[in-house]
Amino acid sequence: MFTSVLMIEQPLTPADVDFVASLHGDDAVSFVVLMQPRGDQDRLLRAIDDVALGELDRAVQEAEEPQGHTAGQPAERALTHSLEALRATGSEAVGQLVERHPLDLLRSVVEETGADEVIVLTAPHFVEEFFHRDWASRARHKVGVPVLKLFSHAPDEPYEGTPQGEG
Repeated sequence: MFTSVLMIEQPLTPADVDFVASLHGDDAVSFVVLMQPRGDQDRLLRAIDDVALGELDRAVQEAEEPQGHTAGQPAERALTHSLEALRATGSEAVGQLVERHPLDLLRSVVEETGADEVIVLTAPHFVEEFFHRDWASRARHKVGVPVLKLFSHAPDEPYEGTPQGEG
């Protein structure tokens, strides 16, 4: 069985699920999903990304999004939603929230599970990517397995239970 560690920051859309579940054709895949809750420190960078993408409404709404400690509950729901969606494809899927040091956790999960690859599935982060400070760029130097950077699909509307703009 092929094992992928999947780092996400928002619930998987149906298009994301279909894409990652089909990456290895008919081979059985097991996913270990690491969900990063939104952090207060990333608010400005997310607003810049929203402006760069022409999503001015989202940039304005950044101040209303759950951040830091209050982001835990929406992140837990997003993780549960994503795991259920992956399992519905016939894949195995387990996961956890990232509470501290995402790259340290990523490295330990890769080692513990014997993962074959890491998939970083996020929205575009222009500032971080330009300076190679995004998860994928930094993970390539830490994990010892291939790291695939994918951009998540924007959902048409958030899934039930997710605050507007998070999904």
